[in-house]
Amino acid sequence: MARIKCKKLTRRRQVKRTVKLVTTQRVDHSIPAEAEGFPMRVWDVNIYLVGPDGDDMPANCYEKATYMLHESFGKRQKQTIKSPPFRIQEQGWGEFDMQITLSPVGGQKGGEQTISHDLNFQHERYEAVHNVTFRNPKPDLVAILKESGPVGEANGAAAAPPKQKRKPASRSVDMEKLAEALPQLQEDDLLQIVQMVHDNKTEETYTKNDLENGEFHVDLYTLPDNLIKMLWDFTSGKVDMATVA
Repeated sequence: MARIKCKKLTRRRQVKRTVKLVTTQRVDHSIPAEAEGFPMRVWDVNIYLVGPDGDDMPANCYEKATYMLHESFGKRQKQTIKSPPFRIQEQGWGEFDMQITLSPVGGQKGGEQTISHDLNFQHERYEAVHNVTFRNPKPDLVAILKESGPVGEANGAAAAPPKQKRKPASRSVDMEKLAEALPQLQEDDLLQIVQMVHDNKTEETYTKNDLENGEFHVDLYTLPDNLIKMLWDFTSGKVDMATVA
């Protein structure tokens, strides 16, 4: 039989924001033309967050913006700007689509956001907005995001009661230690855990049997308090909780 793994699903938080790109451009006749009939232009792009009242706010939730320009820019094709408003200034004669990768504060793996921006010469100044999502932002990033709007609460795979509403039975349980200790159990013990969950779960409990990978998933934050206490008592009798990180 494949080894069964029991683990806590990460509580998920998604914070949505609107990013505004402000582009300005103008013809500069002092720069020699590179293509006949196409005067040289100077252009720049600035990046802001749209605040709760529609105002422009510093995009300080990002630590850098990486611009990928047209290949004709050669060594300047890729440019990284490390401070708001992440302004890039260049010159050229042609329109093109650029890619901009925004890296959130904290360097969270998989948290980069890439947006496409249309550089065109239809107007001397124009704006473009993009909706972005920060998934599972770390505490430092959450604190910064609070400056530009609500950040919501972390959510499990199913609705979970707030921690402050937990009954006394679970207040003595270290949920993080329980989550770390469960995968350390032997297969027979894990089978008992699975049975306990099935026998005592409620409508709010989230579970998933991943037969292909031999795993049993459970979101601990959706379990009733009496079941959490049962799991803790059983697991602490099998695993030395003092050694669990």
